[in-house]
Amino acid sequence: MIQEPPAELNFAAHVIGLNDGRPDKPAYIDERGGLSYGQLADAIRRCAAGYRAAGLQPEQRLFLLMHDGIDWPVAFLGALYAGIVPVAVNTLLSTADYAYMIDHSGAAALLVSAPLLPVIDAALGQARCRPAVIVAGAVVDGRTPFSRLFEAGTAAAAPTRADDIAFWLYSSGSTGRPKGTVHSHGNLFATNATYGVHVLGLTDQDVVFSAAKLFFAYGLGNALTFPLSAGATTVLMGERPTPASVFARLTRHRPSVFFGVPTLYAAMLAAPGIERSDVALRLAVSAGEALPRDIGERFEARFGCPIMDGIGSTEMLHIFLSNRVGDIRYGTTGTPVPGYDVELRSDDGRPVGPGTLGDLYVRGPSAALLYWADRGRSRATFLGPWTRSGDKYLCDENGYYVYAGRSDDMLKVSGQYVSPFEVEGTLVEHPAVLEAAVIGTADASGLTKTKAFLVLKPEALPSTALEDEIRAFVKARLAAHKYPRAIEFVDELPKTATGKIQRFKLRQREAAA
Repeated sequence: MIQEPPAELNFAAHVIGLNDGRPDKPAYIDERGGLSYGQLADAIRRCAAGYRAAGLQPEQRLFLLMHDGIDWPVAFLGALYAGIVPVAVNTLLSTADYAYMIDHSGAAALLVSAPLLPVIDAALGQARCRPAVIVAGAVVDGRTPFSRLFEAGTAAAAPTRADDIAFWLYSSGSTGRPKGTVHSHGNLFATNATYGVHVLGLTDQDVVFSAAKLFFAYGLGNALTFPLSAGATTVLMGERPTPASVFARLTRHRPSVFFGVPTLYAAMLAAPGIERSDVALRLAVSAGEALPRDIGERFEARFGCPIMDGIGSTEMLHIFLSNRVGDIRYGTTGTPVPGYDVELRSDDGRPVGPGTLGDLYVRGPSAALLYWADRGRSRATFLGPWTRSGDKYLCDENGYYVYAGRSDDMLKVSGQYVSPFEVEGTLVEHPAVLEAAVIGTADASGLTKTKAFLVLKPEALPSTALEDEIRAFVKARLAAHKYPRAIEFVDELPKTATGKIQRFKLRQREAAA
């Protein structure tokens, strides 16, 4: 049974109440230190009072551009506690992106980590909106320090409702302007009541570490919603997730649950450094892109820990289709999370049966309210109770869902659909291949053929002979029309900050060539 959120809900006050009985238990650990649950509750109340003293009003937007660290959950939850709407933003974007988002959100204030201040100052020079600027992590002349907010005493929680707007996340996709995805207090509650309780199953004995950052929907659940709802301890890391930085946390803090993405798991497997005896993992989780079977099997063999693959989205806030502990089938995304329904539909909108490729639609209690000030894209995505995911899937005869690719990445070769992910998953099984991306290119006759861009493992050297060997390897495992006619070795693949491969950039590069 899925627990419903109470009608009157302030999610920040909710998690404070859940942890009243463990004031001395560590809630967060970062490079500088940590916060107990008691200290976190006090910091949230003081931060909320500071926002109010600074003139911020309920329902106004707070542009939140911060590196992961103990200040991030305090800033985010302090805003929720005060009834202010944090707009959590990716720290790796361009000046133009930030200028657009500042104007689009109409932010009344901007909270930024000190190292990011130069890019924000440049963005403010382009933006029409003029929010007040608060700086975290250092004292900057002429700017309000984040620490000053904590001098205003403590505040009472704003009397918000479950359906009130709580926060925004920007979902960029592959084309067009970023979309301001609006979520409620109840949506945070719902992701824990569904995936958190019925699939993830954290306890107050767990230590969790998410390589995905807090400003992403995936990372927000991993490092805030789920651990705070369970009374667990969370390790935060400000730097970029690399095998070295991740291994350092896995060995130093010995988390029991780790959240990553497929490209990071592949890089960890290719890197020397740690083995099963060096870690204390009981579970790893993957999302962002579908996990290739080979990576899941090799990771479990090396670390003695399964990877539980799932799919979520910014629009649904977290994972709605997932494998389960004790029922992990690598090469599939599992089955619907309790509380969610999924449906595969043909191009004309009709449901399709098992074994037939279709567009994935989902309905459940955590769907976003809308894209802010974007009625056209809201109507195209949020269709009554259903949300169009933009992913292609098929359901096998046992009810497990198999990822085929993003709808705009699918190929038609010789009149038949080809899933880039299927070809990429076969390519990375070759012992020389670290990463792969597959797109369609036109041959001399204008017909679509597959082309693979490959990042090789450090010990492998590109050659014509290796190209031929890889082609034969794939051809022996897949239908003849699927193997890559062209192969290009590259040093790296274009990716989003979450590790998703940006195939559209490869298509653009081919079109310009």
